[in-house]
Amino acid sequence: MSFTDQDRALIETAAAAIRQRYRNDWQEVGAALLTRSGRIFAGVNLDAYLGRMAVCAEAVALGQMITELGEAGIATIVAVRHPKPHEADRDVHVVSPCGACRELIFDYDRNARVLVPGSSGVVAVSIGELLPNKYSRERNL
Repeated sequence: MSFTDQDRALIETAAAAIRQRYRNDWQEVGAALLTRSGRIFAGVNLDAYLGRMAVCAEAVALGQMITELGEAGIATIVAVRHPKPHEADRDVHVVSPCGACRELIFDYDRNARVLVPGSSGVVAVSIGELLPNKYSRERNL
């Protein structure tokens, strides 16, 4: 899948969200998604003292989309990580979604594009490439 100027803008939206709301050990990841109708939603992760209560940034952005538009479809989604204060590299970088987010993204749009780090920069892949042989309660997916 080709990487576009719209992808760059989506990465910057996610980066702006986490730069604005970064809080060490609380909010470190930002995400942005582009709906199939062209709307953009951003979010940051929600950490908690009780670790199992944490919510990923992709889920926050998706929740905003669902709240405002319903199931509008995910054209593209990206997550970025803000560096910790002690890290020498101060840039915000694209990261791959965790396994739970891969499941969530697939559940809401099995044709979603996902921006992930590649060997020579950010690349666009399908959610199916990141989650082959996805779990389903049905026999055939």
